[in-house]
Amino acid sequence: MGRIFEVRKSTMFARWDRMAKAFTRIGKEIAIAVKSGGPDPNTNPALRRCMANAKGVNMPKDRVEAAIKRAQGKDMGNYEELVYEGYAPHGVAVLVETATDNPTRTVANVRMHFRKGEGSLGNSGSVAFLFNHMGEFKIKNEGIDLEELELELIDFGLEEIGEDSEGNVVLRTPYDSFGAMSKALEDKGVNLVSAELTRIPTTTVELEEESAKEVLELVDRLEQDEDVQKVYHNLK
Repeated sequence: MGRIFEVRKSTMFARWDRMAKAFTRIGKEIAIAVKSGGPDPNTNPALRRCMANAKGVNMPKDRVEAAIKRAQGKDMGNYEELVYEGYAPHGVAVLVETATDNPTRTVANVRMHFRKGEGSLGNSGSVAFLFNHMGEFKIKNEGIDLEELELELIDFGLEEIGEDSEGNVVLRTPYDSFGAMSKALEDKGVNLVSAELTRIPTTTVELEEESAKEVLELVDRLEQDEDVQKVYHNLK
């Protein structure tokens, strides 16, 4: 019985860690959005998108409001968004998006994570070409006719449409069409689960289980860093 409890406790802590990381990531996104477009979501589309994403990960409303208030404070530093590229073991490409108020600290930490994970940090452009930079929107599938929705949105840059494992409709657009699609969905009053830019690998690498585990350990190490927002890889 004690062992079952320990397993459940471990799972619970892992879930809390993921939630805390998601809250931290969105908090930084809110800070960046407020700094660039102001604290009013009615006139700041980027902030509206952050608030929708916060709702999608069950971030409490009071924490969202606190993040907006903090972003307006004089003591709030400016976050710089930086991307790092490299390779994990076995030739798997890794792309790391960060938001930092101290780039010197961040690049040192990212380099350390790659080294300890038996990978290598590369130069700008070394792996980015292996990923398509795309907009990804998830919406509640509330009796949606996918073919009809596709026809309605194709003029706004829709490139891919499908469903995820949770039954949400997933829409993808080229990077340059992200704004147009955001506005189109907003005008239609669509119930957004999330809206964000993502990186989709153009090719994938398939590895044996033990080798794949080594890659995922590096990915996990990077994801735990406080300056890291998202980590992408092309492991199948």
